[in-house]
Amino acid sequence: MEYLDFEKPIKEIQDQYINCVLIEKKSGVNMKNVCDQLKLKLEKTIKKLHKKLTPWQRVQLSRHPNRPYTLDYILSITKKESFIELHGDRYIGDDKAMIGGFGKIDNLTFMLIGTQKGKNTKDRQYRRFGMPNPEGYRKALRLMKLSEKFHKPIVTFIDTPGAFPGMDAEKKGQGEAIGKNIYEMMCLKVPIIVLIIGEGASGGALGIGIGDKVSMMENSWYSVISPESCSTILWGNWKKKEDSAKSLKLTAEDMLKLKLIDDLIKEPLGGAHFNHKKSFQLIKKKIIKYYKELSSIDIDVLIRKRKNKYITIGHFND
Repeated sequence: MEYLDFEKPIKEIQDQYINCVLIEKKSGVNMKNVCDQLKLKLEKTIKKLHKKLTPWQRVQLSRHPNRPYTLDYILSITKKESFIELHGDRYIGDDKAMIGGFGKIDNLTFMLIGTQKGKNTKDRQYRRFGMPNPEGYRKALRLMKLSEKFHKPIVTFIDTPGAFPGMDAEKKGQGEAIGKNIYEMMCLKVPIIVLIIGEGASGGALGIGIGDKVSMMENSWYSVISPESCSTILWGNWKKKEDSAKSLKLTAEDMLKLKLIDDLIKEPLGGAHFNHKKSFQLIKKKIIKYYKELSSIDIDVLIRKRKNKYITIGHFND
């Protein structure tokens, strides 16, 4: 388990608690009272620390190396071996930063699509750090259209620092691919559930981010730009990233207050990285809940509501 700088007080007590349990196990001496006290102290410390998290600390938690990624969620919430990953955009190739396929959750078939980061250096390079190329967005759209053909609901998982900013991606039409996805998702004749599980940056997130229900995990963020990039543009360096994170209003709480998302998913004590199993259960429960709500609405009404949802965001002058 890795710890961020501001999580060090948690680490110290966690280490003491683990040592207490090990000593009791090895020596056979009853240390239950001591272990229970340390466990209680650990819970209190985590609660106190998480009560006053800054927006920048939320951003750091969204990037925590032990935080579960899209494939972790998909493989955990779907029935064993029911997830069938599909590949390729039928134009250029297969983008490993974008994954998708059909999978069963409680005997209900969904099209599950999301950006995938890597767990180690080699995997991160393979997945391009979760930054899709145009073929990634085109693959996502192909799968969405396939889902529409078979009348299956769509769930997207967003965890990306943005679309890949390379020259080759621009040559292949990065902006056009993202724009087309946004346009097409507005009219898809199936329910769409969007879950922001980590980073939700810029058009990279919006390319699979149009939905009937949009929900963010407690320690995720959603913004037109990352705090570091914002700081670099405005001040010429990353030093003001903490100020930028605060000004951007990018946390799940901010997004909910601004009515840019529909719901906030509370994470397990300490964050999703502390308890993967509970995080998976929370996401699964939310998907089923949303599906039941959306499936009872006539599809033409659902599309109209989806369009109105985004039309009413912001202010316009004729």
